[in-house]
Order: sequence, then C-alpha cells, then structure tokens
Amino acid sequence: MQRSAVLAALLLLSAPVAAAAQVAATDSARFTHADTLRGSIGPGRAWWDAAFYDLHVRVEPRDSSIRGWNGITYRVLSPSQEMQIDLQAPLEVDSMIQDGRRLTYRRDGNAFFVALASPQQAGQTRTVAVHYHGRPRVAVHAPWDGGFVWTRDSTGATWVATAVQGLGASAWWPNKDTQADEPDSQRIAITVPGSMTDVSNGRLRSTTHNPDGSTTFEWFVANPINNYDVAVNAGGYAHFSDVYQGEDGALTLDFWPLAYHEAAARAQFAQVKPMLQCFEHWFGPYPWYADGYKLVETPHLGMEHQSAVAYGNHYANGYLGRDLSHTGIGLRWDFIIIHESGHEWWGNSITSKDIADTWLHESFTNYAESLYTECQQGKEAGARYVIGTRANVQNDRPIVAHFGVNEDGSGDVYYKGGNMLHTIRQVVGDDERWRATLRGLNLAFRHQTVTGRQVQEYMDRSLGVNLDRVFQQYLNTTKIPVLEYRVSGRSVRYRWTNVVPGFDMPIRVTLSPGRFSVIHPTESWKTSRVRLPSAADFRVDENFYVKPVDLAAPAAAPTPSNAH
Repeated sequence: MQRSAVLAALLLLSAPVAAAAQVAATDSARFTHADTLRGSIGPGRAWWDAAFYDLHVRVEPRDSSIRGWNGITYRVLSPSQEMQIDLQAPLEVDSMIQDGRRLTYRRDGNAFFVALASPQQAGQTRTVAVHYHGRPRVAVHAPWDGGFVWTRDSTGATWVATAVQGLGASAWWPNKDTQADEPDSQRIAITVPGSMTDVSNGRLRSTTHNPDGSTTFEWFVANPINNYDVAVNAGGYAHFSDVYQGEDGALTLDFWPLAYHEAAARAQFAQVKPMLQCFEHWFGPYPWYADGYKLVETPHLGMEHQSAVAYGNHYANGYLGRDLSHTGIGLRWDFIIIHESGHEWWGNSITSKDIADTWLHESFTNYAESLYTECQQGKEAGARYVIGTRANVQNDRPIVAHFGVNEDGSGDVYYKGGNMLHTIRQVVGDDERWRATLRGLNLAFRHQTVTGRQVQEYMDRSLGVNLDRVFQQYLNTTKIPVLEYRVSGRSVRYRWTNVVPGFDMPIRVTLSPGRFSVIHPTESWKTSRVRLPSAADFRVDENFYVKPVDLAAPAAAPTPSNAH
C-alpha cells in the first residue's frame, strides 16, 4: 500500500545517476540534492551490495526514543573508500566501526558518507556497525505519513508500530535506503518493556528476559527483504496459529491480534486460507514459505510488511466499512487482508528498483483484488469490481514518475493501473495464457528487484503481444483512449483518438446481435460491416478501459466549470 495521494482519496470513499541528473536539470525547482541522494544509486552506493543486516533496537515508549545498532554486512563490487549510509534526522549516529576501529564520516542531510580506513577489495565481504540513537519521526496519520506510531490500545496499554514506505526505512534504522538493493537475509532484535510483545518479520528465534525488566524478541528473515518492510509491532498481543497446505507444502500461519480482539480475529482471519489458495492459483506459490505468513494487528490501517502483514481494518469487510468499487462487491471480503497480502507477490517478492515504478507493486495488487473477487464470486463479479473502481481515477498526472529522485507517481497507480491490467487480459483473450504469464513473472523475478521495462518485456514475450504502446498510454500519459465511431446502415467507421502515436490496441465491439467481435482500430479511419437492428445496438466491451464516443449522437451539454 504505497503512501501517496491516492490514499487520501480512499478515505473519501534504479535509474542511473545520469537519469537523476537529467531530471534535476529539467525540474530543478522541484527536486533537490537530497532527493537525488535518496533516490539514485550514487558513487557511495554503487560499489557495494547489501548482504546481511543485523539490526538491534531498544524501543522506549516512555520518552518515544530508540537506541541501537545495525551491522551492515556487504559485498564489495569494486574498490572504493567512501560509503553512503542513510539515517534520517532527528536520529543521530554515535559511532561507526569496522575491524574494531572507529570511522570518520560527514553528514549530508539524511545521508552519511563514511571514510573507510582499510582498503575495500572487490570480492570481499565486509561489515560496518552503525550505532545510533534519538527520537524518530512520529507518524501522526500512519500509514499516510511515515515513522513511529506511539499510542495506547483501548485498555490503555502501550502500543507501538512502524510504517515507513515512501518515507524510507532510514527513518528509524541505518541502512542503504533504496529499493534497488535488498539484503539476502536479516536479523531483527527488538527490545521493549517487559509488558509488551514485539512481532517483527520472519520467524521468532528467541525471547530473552533482561535483568532490567525489558524483553528482547529476536526475529530472523531467511529471504531478501525490502528495507521499508522491516517493522516493529509491539503491544499486548495474543497469538494463535494454523497451517495452510499450499503449492510448496505446509505454510505456517500465525495471527497476532490484541488479546481482547482474539475472538473477532479468529472469525475474520478465516479469510486468509481462501486468499492464499486464490493467489497461489493465479500468481504461483506464496513467496516466503521459509519465513511463514503472519497477520499482525496494528494501530494504523495496514501495510505489506513482508511475512508480518500489518492489519488495522477493525475486523470488518470492505475498506474501513466501505466498498471502493461502488458496487457492493467489495463488502464481501476484508480489503486489508486481501490487498496487503497480495503485496507478498507484488512489491515484496517482485520489487521495483525505483519507486517511480510503483505500478509494479500497486497496479498488480489492485488487480489482485478483482482476481480474488473472481475466485470468490465468479468472473463477472471480478470484472464488475475492477470496472467499478474506475470512478476513483483522477488522471491528474502519469502513473510513472521521475526516476532517481525518490518520487511517487500518481495515486492512479491503483485503480487506473489495475484497469490497465484488466484491459490487457482482454487484449490477450486467453485466460490460461494470462494466468501463466502472472505465474511466470513470479517465477522469473522471484525475490528480485526489477524495472518496469523488464516486466513489460517479459509480458510481451510471454503473451505474444507487443504491448509497448498500451503501457505507454496508461502509465506515461493522463489520457484515456477514445474510440470514435459512427454507425451508418450496414457499416461502422471507427478510429482511436486521444492516444499516443501508433496506438493500435484491438478491442471487442458488437458487429452483430448478441456477440462481441474483435476489431483493430488505429488513428486512421477504418470500416467494418455490421448486422445490427439499429445503430444503438453497437456497443464497446466495457472490460476495455476506453471511452467510446458515438459521433452520430447529440453532443453533451458542457459541464459548468464550478460544478461539483
């Protein structure tokens, strides 16, 4: 669930350094030096590859502070003497140590540039330990603004959580804060007051009761993990478990509701097994059998924290009790369980190198909602759900943003992106090939960071269709294709307008009563024969996200500019 402008609307119902430099030159008033440091693979990042993060953090709710250290183990790709490590203000670094020696460093905003004392030889594996402390940024309206959530549950017990997508993991722990580089595995050791239980990612390895009354929960993630997915969830939790027999064997399911919500959780979380069955059918095996599946109640609405999905939808179906498709269909399942769990495939296993390509996370996961509806209620209901979400599209700016500056694209990455994928399914016209492609993506790019271009090229090859202009139209412009047509006697003339040059997407229309036929419009006029009782019987299949315009129909009255 990307924290972008779209989620405000919901409540109402790596690029090369050169690319970043080009953006800075053309949009210098909008992007800053700090944006480039955060969003690009600069000299301080390019030479090393994160291998393992060994994170130890003490959480102090009494004064909203944290203190800890992270051992950053990395592979040296090419020799260098300066390393960029990210940690956001107001947190402070106490020391950085390698080989028992303190290192010197300079701070440039939220980036620290570390002078490495010993030579860094290509092929070596080295470790830098970063010790730090402070009061991290507070998330007042999590998950829309990132940081730490310090609150209390309805019994008055302390409840703490993190949610930092978009803002970045360096808001609370030092790391290489880019989606383009994930560690192979990670330890997450969180120390909290003894009355609290911490639930983080992966599997619980140990629980240590410390002499000062605190407790340390050590979790271990055996797979690559997005840095923004690493989470603290600490509170008065109950725990119950189950096992799902899936495509890769027995998958452990662990559920962590607040203790007084256990009965409600046992009922609502029964949706997890059918969700997993549906998504494994469409996308392939759940990506994290080694780390298990967890659903953890949080004081914020939800986040796709890998193997520890954050849940705050109040044990009700829909999205905070509302249906985002405006059809009623979305009230038959819990939006946060379905959507955030869909990110385990789209966003967590397949991760965009740059958040400018967030459609790889959110468009596919939005589309997963309609596939779950299809699994639950049938293909027609799944189509009605995704078509219904078009009412939420703003078309304010392109879905794909600028690369190299840590910029999100439009909030339309959800509904418009999901409808683009639904449209491509119609273009293909072969559901088994479509399913094989979705599963193939999750096999080819399993546990990897990728670019949007890689995914597009894979889909072209797998589907046997050149989709370049379709992707360009829906991802890089704010224009919805317009199919102009005019029925006259026994023929219909048609063409595409409001499209990128060369747009030639086929589409289904009624050329004879009771059935759809495929036509192949271009920007030039074409003609097809029709056998229809009247011109009014000509229809465009609504499963294609386009705007049909009948040139023979009376022009609609203009809408007043001040209309709401």
